[in-house]
Amino acid sequence: MSAIRFTNARIVCPAGGIRDGELLVEGDTIVETLSGEAETIDCRGNTLAPAIIDVAAFAADKAACRRGGIARVALMPDQSPVLDDPGIVRRAATMGKPELWIHPLAAATKGLEGRDLAEMAIIAGAGARAVATGRRWIADSGIMRKVLAYAGDCGLTVITHAEDAGLTGDAVATDGLTATLLGLPSAPAIAEALAIARDIMLAEETGARLHIRQVTTRQGLDLVRAAKRRGVAVTCGITPAHLMLSDIAANDFRTYAHLSPPLRCEADRQACVAAVQDGTIDVIGSGHDPRGPEEKRLPFADSASGAAGATTLLALALRMELPMDRLFALLAANPARVLGLDGGTLEAGKPADLILFDPGAPWQISESRDGNTPFDGLPVQGKVLRLFKGGNEIVG
Repeated sequence: MSAIRFTNARIVCPAGGIRDGELLVEGDTIVETLSGEAETIDCRGNTLAPAIIDVAAFAADKAACRRGGIARVALMPDQSPVLDDPGIVRRAATMGKPELWIHPLAAATKGLEGRDLAEMAIIAGAGARAVATGRRWIADSGIMRKVLAYAGDCGLTVITHAEDAGLTGDAVATDGLTATLLGLPSAPAIAEALAIARDIMLAEETGARLHIRQVTTRQGLDLVRAAKRRGVAVTCGITPAHLMLSDIAANDFRTYAHLSPPLRCEADRQACVAAVQDGTIDVIGSGHDPRGPEEKRLPFADSASGAAGATTLLALALRMELPMDRLFALLAANPARVLGLDGGTLEAGKPADLILFDPGAPWQISESRDGNTPFDGLPVQGKVLRLFKGGNEIVG
């Protein structure tokens, strides 16, 4: 059995805090003591932390995940074909190994059409870690109640997209000055709060676990905060884009800023930053949804929503200036809990999924290398040096 002794490391653990010293790995597990000889890796003062678990990405890009320090990806069901069949889910769960572990999020309804429930129990047996509504909100409250109840019986979390489709329609922006000046189809930000309010009430009534993939407005965050105080099993996530950018990033019809949900006003952005700091937001994810030039080099309203985010996730999250152990709770420990995974910390007995990174290493985000991103050209700090999955280094 192979063993590794990481020495001279700045060790960051969401459960154990921050310390300087060494970390021991035997086989695929973190251990307190070694039973024999071990390879020594001198970390030279760099930071050793749990590998990132990326919740709710739309694509599993091995190279981008390697650069971003991501060892596990929860893959959204919006694939071709849709992840609504046990065979398709099983294939998705194995296609990235050993370099990248993919945890499929099964479609909550057949074809993601919001009408007929998927066979959740069978799909869970095929490897699904949760069920999701995909890019859409399920408008039929009766169907959504059944989804939550059925998922709860199967022990699965339901991951939702929170925008009331009756209000959003074909909108590509949030109501406000930017949308008005650009003449873009827009919808009120309250569309998010309306969707969240209903889904939280149904989750509370059924006792199901609910994870809202992205909450991006003050009103939506207030609803989540209040539900947590009542003991509702609800968690929520966000991407760096909605923490760092407001709707003015879409000026000049910049389609790289066409996202779903759309960028919000500055007051909502500031509310999101506060919600990360006070613990209302549980997960920071990449929202990795890369688009090619044929989908982005179009008039704003005709372009596809989405941006690449896997490579840049760590560097952008570091700009939040949170305590490092708190940051890796958002990037690893909390995502593990949402998905029911045993990991996300550096405690003894946990999987040896690790990243070694230099938090001060400068680099510049580049669309040509990192994919279509609203952060093209932004100088950042924080570079992944090495990535380990189950004690094995992932290279390339």
